[in-house]
Amino acid sequence: MQGNINVQTENIFPVIKKFLYSDHEIFLRELVSNAIDATQKLKALSSRSDFKGELGDLTVEVKLDSKNKTLTVVDRGIGMTADEVEKYINQIAFSGASDFLEKYKDVQENLIGHFGMGFYSAFMVADKVEIYTKSYTDAPAMHWVCDGSPSFTMEETKKEDRGTEIVLHIADDCKEFLEEQQILQLLRKYCRFMPVAIRFGEESEWVDSETETEEVDDGKGGKTTKPKRVERKKPRIINNTEPAWRKTPASLTADDYKNFYHELYPMNFEEPLFQIHLNVDYPFNLTGILFFPKIRKTIDPNRNKIQLYCNQVFVTDSVEGIVPDYLMLLHGVLDSPDIPLNVSRSYL
Repeated sequence: MQGNINVQTENIFPVIKKFLYSDHEIFLRELVSNAIDATQKLKALSSRSDFKGELGDLTVEVKLDSKNKTLTVVDRGIGMTADEVEKYINQIAFSGASDFLEKYKDVQENLIGHFGMGFYSAFMVADKVEIYTKSYTDAPAMHWVCDGSPSFTMEETKKEDRGTEIVLHIADDCKEFLEEQQILQLLRKYCRFMPVAIRFGEESEWVDSETETEEVDDGKGGKTTKPKRVERKKPRIINNTEPAWRKTPASLTADDYKNFYHELYPMNFEEPLFQIHLNVDYPFNLTGILFFPKIRKTIDPNRNKIQLYCNQVFVTDSVEGIVPDYLMLLHGVLDSPDIPLNVSRSYL
């Protein structure tokens, strides 16, 4: 199948690349958010017994292949049929999340993004994008390809597992997104509290060997034998899926709050004086934790200490005009689906 994407202008892709977002790095947040949404939708269907299969490992994976100049986001969520690709990808204005919520109004899962305009942020950094997707239903898997023009191709393909893979062929003028440390930094900035585990590559840990030993000084002038320390690779999970502000105050200790403070600000070694745990449902929904730092005689150069989230997705730490001035000296997190957001979160 070949066709043209249903947009109002054939110059939509230059507009997306130059004007949709102020920072091109936002594309990774949008794609991972869509993957999280697809996973949350499947969990919601399973909880209603509308999906009776095994959920299995639902970890979202980000894969970097610098040699082949690709960056891939993989989920094992709800997937898409050919009709759904046509509706949610080929017709940019529609929102998959809003349709899903309309159908399942009693679903309690947080659906972060709108699969549509957010997906097209990929074209800010890629000169070609591929989608491999297989619905949780019995519908055949589909392969969709677009090279940054309004034309696309879509055909059936072989894909064993349900879910969606978004493959970005990174453009020559965006090579910084082929660097592992750059991707890791962006994931930790935007995705570190998203509600589904996100894997990016591997990391090393040192553990005691179960089979090897080594001689070491015993501290008494002699030698003793102990297990040898060996390096082991493990999947690198970049996010905490259950941050403290999503829990009840009764379930948290003073140390839990302190640990969360240092998780937010790893370079700040001082302890806060105290904190307020927020959970408001009227006149708008708001959760969060605000910490009262120790008063300093000098001005703190790091003014942006309140982080704004929308359903555990990082939005900004520049909150002037959003947070009242009298709160600007505090540190912490505010999370609300009701805070008005501009196009940087693609709520269109």
